[in-house]
Amino acid sequence: MTRIFRIVLVAALALAAGSAARAAETGWKLDRANVDVTDKGSLQAGARTFVNYCLGCHGLALMRYNALRNIGLTEEQIKDNLMFTADKVGQPIATAMNAREGKEWFGVPPPDLSVIARSRGADWLYTYLRTFYRDPSTATGWNNAVFPNVGMPHVLWSLQGERALRTEELMRDGKPVSDGHGGTVKVSRFETLTPGSMGAVEYDRMARDLVAFLVWAGEPHQLARKQLGIWVLYVLTILVFLTYFLYKSYWKNVH
Repeated sequence: MTRIFRIVLVAALALAAGSAARAAETGWKLDRANVDVTDKGSLQAGARTFVNYCLGCHGLALMRYNALRNIGLTEEQIKDNLMFTADKVGQPIATAMNAREGKEWFGVPPPDLSVIARSRGADWLYTYLRTFYRDPSTATGWNNAVFPNVGMPHVLWSLQGERALRTEELMRDGKPVSDGHGGTVKVSRFETLTPGSMGAVEYDRMARDLVAFLVWAGEPHQLARKQLGIWVLYVLTILVFLTYFLYKSYWKNVH
């Protein structure tokens, strides 16, 4: 199997996982992530969170460790602080878990996250990371409001804390509000069971940094591409004017 074929296969599996997840969505309102891929401090914080909490199950097979130099890290910093699953900085950011182990533990192998931000979107990822709750009916003891019955446990629970999801009828003047279809309007809210090591604002910032890193990892050259696109438009604009004046000059004496 060639390297190119492996890359295409990994990307296809990630996109397929995203499609399957979309089919399970319940229409939970997504929060705006507002990520900034130009903020290298945010990207570095997100990379640190990824390798410490996500890399055990999920890899970034389409990216190599040395690509992290593009977010302001030196090769020494990468080796000392982030390179847990490789011996050389030129190797891919692969997970420590193999597919067989993932299937045994979670029912399906955890997907590679190289293109998850492109297939899911930053808002979906940001909301997903913040809507886990305790559910004793699941195999992992966790569930998610954005992706019900997800096989992934809440690996960040020690930071966010444990929460329960309460669903109640919306009341008005002491009576349930009708939904117009014979039922009542339901509202859901999270209730803290045990606090985590981070406050709500700090956890949201951590989740935003992680999402920003995944957005950048999905297309690490997006800033250069956009800048190049602007220059191409400038050049094309100049060529349009030159072409117009050449046209006028050529045809001015033609009757």
